[in-house]
This record gives sequence, structure tokens and C-alpha cells, in this order.
Amino acid sequence: MTTENLWRYRPELSAHESIDLVGYEVDASDGKVGSVDEANNAVGDSYVIVDTGPWIFGRKVLIPAGAVERIDPDERKLYIGRTKDEIKKAPEFDESTYRDTRYRDEVGGYYAAFPGTM
Repeated sequence: MTTENLWRYRPELSAHESIDLVGYEVDASDGKVGSVDEANNAVGDSYVIVDTGPWIFGRKVLIPAGAVERIDPDERKLYIGRTKDEIKKAPEFDESTYRDTRYRDEVGGYYAAFPGTM
């Protein structure tokens, strides 16, 4: 799998790409992670930034769109195909560098290493 695919929503979610996901609750495979603080739906560069709140001391995490398994607009929920621990161990989010290619490559490499990731 290439890391480029990680920055695109799965084909079955393409109908939801135009939804404003900010404020949606985010659930990992084993429980709530936080809520969407920012979302980018640009083709080939889609991601969500999740504010984890008190779960991991107010930390934010960047999650590539390819890790999103399901979007439920009725419940305003986003489901990520990773565990809470896997999300917690992702490269640390830095507000000043998260748009840099090097950081994106690091995040992409981290998520691409999991089986079943798009």
C-alpha cells in the first residue's frame, strides 16, 4: 500500500466528502477518541485533526482520511479503523508543522504500517 492512498477517503465514503466534519465525535475501534477540530477534504490531501480532550491531556492528532472506516452524518460520528492506543502512539501533532511534507510522510508511514489500512 502506498501512503498516497491514505490521504483519500475510501471509495464508499466519497458521498460524504463534502460534509463539514468539524464537531463530529470520533470513535476508534475500542471507544471514543475525541472530536474533529479541523478537516481537510482536498483530493489526495484529506485528513481530520482530532482534539482528544482529557483522554490524552488535550492533545490533538492528525488522522489521514484513509483510516476513516465510516461516517455517520445522522449521529455526527466518524469511525476510525485503529485502536485508541494506536492513535495515541501516532506521531505527535505540531500546529506549526502539520502541513509540512516531512511530517505528512511520517504520519503516512505510521498509518500505512497497519494491516487493512487502505
